[in-house]
Amino acid sequence: MAQTAFELLLDIDQRCRRRAAQLPSQENRLQTWSGIGFRLGEHWYVAPMGEVAEVLHEPRLSRVPGVKPWLLGVANVRGRLLPVMDLCGLLGHELLQPHKHRRVLVIDQDELFAGLLVDEVGGLQHFPLHSLDPAVTAGLPQGMSAFVQGHFQRDQLWNVFSPNALVQTPGFMNVAL
Repeated sequence: MAQTAFELLLDIDQRCRRRAAQLPSQENRLQTWSGIGFRLGEHWYVAPMGEVAEVLHEPRLSRVPGVKPWLLGVANVRGRLLPVMDLCGLLGHELLQPHKHRRVLVIDQDELFAGLLVDEVGGLQHFPLHSLDPAVTAGLPQGMSAFVQGHFQRDQLWNVFSPNALVQTPGFMNVAL
């Protein structure tokens, strides 16, 4: 029995469909949590994506007189004045030592535009959402635990740091001596 070209193609299509592997369904897709990883001293943190507007190389700063030492100065970022604060100093620790890996995490929330200077940025980090442990880890620098909302464990411990929680504290805007 001779098959037409169309019947032959239909036969091939049916055999392929029977042997084809099923694609995973949408429900099986793993939900992930993403954030910007950074280091302060010996500890690694990750800030939620929605709370960090951008990451900058350390900009040239203009000093501001009569402010606390952790307010390092202001920078002109695309026509906007960005106050840059040393995050370690802000939390009551020794100010960061200058080195080429330092970066500024820019917070742009409502009418607040500020930069937090950190030791190093570890790039975009992704974690399975179900692996978030809401417990705050022991051994964090003094003052930091109030802004940590749990942690992820992967190749190292990543504490979830909330810049939004930091900027809502009364001391954040109190920069005058």
